[in-house]
Amino acid sequence: MTMLTIRKNPPIHPPIHPLEPTGAPWTRCNEAPAPRLTTTVPREYVHRSSLAEVFLTGCDLIGADTFSLTGQWPRAHTFFTSPDGTSHDPVQAGETIRQVGLYLCHAVYGVPLGHNVLLWSLDFASDPDRLRIGRGPSDLVMVATCTDFGWQGSRFSGFLQVDIHRSGRLAATGTARFTCVAPATYRRLRGDRARAGLARPLERRTPIPAAAAGRLLPFDVVLSPTEEEGRWLLSPDLDHPILFEHSNDHHPGMVLVEAARQAACGLRPQDEFVPSGVSTEFEHYAELDAPCWIEATSRTPSTIDVTGHQEGRTIFRSTVTGTGTGTGTGTGARSQHLAGSLVTGSAL
Repeated sequence: MTMLTIRKNPPIHPPIHPLEPTGAPWTRCNEAPAPRLTTTVPREYVHRSSLAEVFLTGCDLIGADTFSLTGQWPRAHTFFTSPDGTSHDPVQAGETIRQVGLYLCHAVYGVPLGHNVLLWSLDFASDPDRLRIGRGPSDLVMVATCTDFGWQGSRFSGFLQVDIHRSGRLAATGTARFTCVAPATYRRLRGDRARAGLARPLERRTPIPAAAAGRLLPFDVVLSPTEEEGRWLLSPDLDHPILFEHSNDHHPGMVLVEAARQAACGLRPQDEFVPSGVSTEFEHYAELDAPCWIEATSRTPSTIDVTGHQEGRTIFRSTVTGTGTGTGTGTGARSQHLAGSLVTGSAL
């Protein structure tokens, strides 16, 4: 198997040399050395089927288990955009952190591409002012610090910290904790549910109104209503091109994160609650063939706790932070609070 390696002296990609001189006069096209060309990293390294869903473009080693990565967010993503089209979705920061972890595991630390990743936690916080969509794509510079990355027998695990900078300013920060296992180990963990065709996913139920979930399109809503306030049924469209970008034998972790965000919005629709960060602990797989109930409670005006339950056990726990018209604090005050927290590297 061919894998990229990190050299001690950056850059990873082969240097680009200018063409041999031809004797022609210099022009504005060749006054400066040839720039480093930009492309996405291989989609296989970030577990994406579509090239359009790869947000990373490069990686350099800058210290012991510390890397500088580059990336880009499109201006008009079909899913990771605010309902009014003016800002990037904060959950896109979480997806970007997920991709950073996967890329480093495969391209740098030698985890085989066939291994499965068990995500134990994913936390991210963002500064809403730094998520505003500008006149061009949002170029990103990220610093990733890898702690306790290593093998324990046939398992590879680690803890990842990522800071995402945009236009020289810290836009988001987050962490992830994970374990990578071989396919045989994963099959033992999943049992019959890992076998294709044995599990029959539940049919999708009518979703709650998109506006109540903080989304623009009903297609993007993953929650269905129940008779109890603050309680919903997890019921995404399994053909969704982003949430189910490739086949899965369970609800992916990012679907659960999205469910937490939508539940926070749905709990206080009158406040127009706008999430800016989500902290999630994953305890069990969310199965496709059994009801998964999502419950939300308000802890403070800016903090909402969300849990997922299935077959009598807790699947995940999330804390969603954000702002709302009924919180008593304006957007500016919340942005300043977030900016201060981001500077200290705190995950809200």
